Amino acid sequence: MCVICGCSGSPKHAPARVAVRPIPPQPKLGTPVAAAEAIAVGGISRTRAIRMEADVLAANQQCATRNRDHFAAAGVRAFNLISSPGSGKTSLLCASIRALRSRGTTRGIAVIEGDQHTSIDAERIRASGAPAVQVNTGRICHLDAAMVATAFETLRGAGGGHGDPGRGVASGSLLFIENVGNLVCPALWDLGEAAKIVLLSVTEGDDKPLKYPDIFASARLMVINKIDLLPHVDFDPVACTAYARRVNPDIEVLLVSASRGDGMAAWLDRLLAWPLPQCSRASLHYRVPQTRSTSSAVPISAAACAPFASLVPSDSAAPSSSSAPVLGERHPAGAIP
Repeated sequence: MCVICGCSGSPKHAPARVAVRPIPPQPKLGTPVAAAEAIAVGGISRTRAIRMEADVLAANQQCATRNRDHFAAAGVRAFNLISSPGSGKTSLLCASIRALRSRGTTRGIAVIEGDQHTSIDAERIRASGAPAVQVNTGRICHLDAAMVATAFETLRGAGGGHGDPGRGVASGSLLFIENVGNLVCPALWDLGEAAKIVLLSVTEGDDKPLKYPDIFASARLMVINKIDLLPHVDFDPVACTAYARRVNPDIEVLLVSASRGDGMAAWLDRLLAWPLPQCSRASLHYRVPQTRSTSSAVPISAAACAPFASLVPSDSAAPSSSSAPVLGERHPAGAIP
């Protein structure tokens, strides 16, 4: 069970009963509320719940740190793309793949797709010309660092270690981690990304940053999508930007239309200009054990950090990813200043 958000890592157990308590007024938008004041998990004392939360996030942070070093050593810029369902994450990525190809650049895009079920989005990414691995989380409402570690190794294919681009992710590539559609829980989980990018569409309302402040506080960039629909909806981009900067004064803002192409040049320019991450360790030559499940009923654990339990150097080749594997599920072969 994920103590942080109440999701269940096992389909055999129901999610924890969560009793919402009144939250005291926050002195500043985006200020976290203490867990003991915000929720109570049925059958668990507040002290134990807080301790479990700290342990789970600490284990995830260790995995995220390894991921960050792994990405740095491979010369890959990784971005954690977060939004509500239907905001256009996959459409934006497909448009980005096409736009990048039209520039004639050698820079590539690879994608780790997170969804509770199906491989629909990963198939769309592959049809656009980029490698993608689908992670099916089942009842879990967010990706974690361990899932991303396994997916990245699958993407890289039979590479020989850091600096070896493998088949799917060449040095200098942009790696997008498309998180499960959710503006709440993914804000808490570091995946090892260079930056969190929050996407919202004009059909959602311009007050989203005030209603979901944690994700906007942790994001480096906010992308407002579907601006081609602005004449038909009640959405004020200037007000939305002001709300976001009340939560996070340093957040950058871009306006795009993935379907019509507006703002795509500025979007790609910003991503390509993002500094390459720096590896914090002298050497991280390891292979992440493959944890692909053979049962569609058993999702990848969101908290156990299992792929890092037995990290050992290995020269063995990873299984081929040419069959476009699905992790966790059996599946057949323009800016505002």
